[in-house]
Amino acid sequence: MEEQRWTIAIDGVDVSVALDAALHPGSSTMFVLAHGAGGHMGDRGVLALSALYRARGLHVVRFNFPYRQRGSRRPDPMPLLQRCIADVVADARARVDAAHWLVGGRSMGGRAASMLVADGQACDGLLLLAYPLHPAGQPAKLRDQHLASIAAPVLCINGKRDALCRRDLMDDVVQRLRSDWTMHWLEGADHSFHVLQASGRTDADVLNEVGDATDRWLQRIINPRAADRRSPR
Repeated sequence: MEEQRWTIAIDGVDVSVALDAALHPGSSTMFVLAHGAGGHMGDRGVLALSALYRARGLHVVRFNFPYRQRGSRRPDPMPLLQRCIADVVADARARVDAAHWLVGGRSMGGRAASMLVADGQACDGLLLLAYPLHPAGQPAKLRDQHLASIAAPVLCINGKRDALCRRDLMDDVVQRLRSDWTMHWLEGADHSFHVLQASGRTDADVLNEVGDATDRWLQRIINPRAADRRSPR
């Protein structure tokens, strides 16, 4: 599979879409990756995640939300964000033959994807990177009402220094969920998965940990028999 680029019309805007092919031949899993509120499909964080997952055997679809395609920094209303993700998934499915489909994204993009899946969007898994549980400095305003309606397996990766996701609050939310929710915390990482030099770790170390956590999750939800064979008895 080769890299591909195209546009689709969303709310009167031709938004850009890119398929970054996995670096491993025979890969059959696609990840539709939505960007965060202040980012876009070509920002440093999205490209780093795409490169990480391509090296781990995933095909990655990146795209712009309509507001970013227009050059605005003001996010679209949540229903439009959700519809954009749904349309990108449907369009990519019509173009690409993949056996397994994941949706998700960074921060706001992940939140929009989670709301879409809670409303019934079909997928094999939901991958949330830096989920924004609450606005910065406003931990009482939790964005968790829809999470209990998610039926797909979830992997949520957040940094322990994330100002938009206090760990004690997220752990409490996860304990109340009945869904297949896997939470992974990154030591010393902030909302951008950045670590301080004093931590003794690098941002590359954090990304590798993100990749390892994703690999373990995918082995469990997509190839559980293989995961069982590797598990200690």
